[in-house]
Amino acid sequence: MADLTVKLKDITLRNPVVTASGTFGYGREYMDLLPFERLGAITVKGVSPFPSHGNPMPRAVEVFGGMMNAIGLQNPGIDKFIADEHYLPFLRTIPCALFVNIWGKSIEQYAEVASRLEASKEGIAALEINISCPNVKEGGIAFGTDRNLAAKVVSAVRNATSLPLITKLSPNVTRIGDFARSVVDAGSDIISLINTIPAMAIDIERRSFKLANKTGGLSGPAIKPVAVRMVYEARQAVDVPIIGMGGISTAEDAIEFIMAGANAVGVGTAIFSSPAAPLKIVEGINEWLDSHGVASVSEIVGVVK
Repeated sequence: MADLTVKLKDITLRNPVVTASGTFGYGREYMDLLPFERLGAITVKGVSPFPSHGNPMPRAVEVFGGMMNAIGLQNPGIDKFIADEHYLPFLRTIPCALFVNIWGKSIEQYAEVASRLEASKEGIAALEINISCPNVKEGGIAFGTDRNLAAKVVSAVRNATSLPLITKLSPNVTRIGDFARSVVDAGSDIISLINTIPAMAIDIERRSFKLANKTGGLSGPAIKPVAVRMVYEARQAVDVPIIGMGGISTAEDAIEFIMAGANAVGVGTAIFSSPAAPLKIVEGINEWLDSHGVASVSEIVGVVK
């Protein structure tokens, strides 16, 4: 059996497969469906300073090559996340690394969530910063599409916590490498990419939008080639660990990301059709490495130049 262990800064994962934020709930939803001890890590749904009910229904729709969602970052808020037994107290018991995704509508709100989690950091391996959110103080521009704002968010979170930071980059930029450098310079230890791509679907019989929000984030196999390209470009720009994601459904998909420069991979949309997808991908990576005489998954990281 090949060595599947992965090092992300000071975090050691038993294998490179991570569940992507927003697709795995808060863990408890899947506890009877797959053994967590066989995952590298789970990333929970985003947590904000306040409870959020999300967007109106319908807010998820299947499309050719994947799905679109406009969930609206529904979450219980930081107070309930920390105190309620269904959230952080439960997550502290899981037998794999825990990444907590955080977001806010202002830089101060990101720092607030990070500070609260710093005070309750037992069991948390890292924070993942979702910078694809709109900044209410800057007219709604997404933090992740402005290099200066992205760096300010990361810097504020860095000052609020000692936990390792993962910054989840937005794909809605022209030079992803520049954004990767900006957030790393601001204090991010790891980067993850990509987030969903804005999209729209119309029901031609009803002459209406398929999502109540009109637009939503496209995920699934359709975005994989875009994601692979962006992971490759980010790897050329920074030396920190990268978690690559976007349309990974098979072990071959995961290996493609790793060869492009990812140290670990995030599985998201595939979980909705097959909760066991992450485990099958772990097994498939191991089989591929063995069949190709590769002793360790780290040997193929970024081999495509």
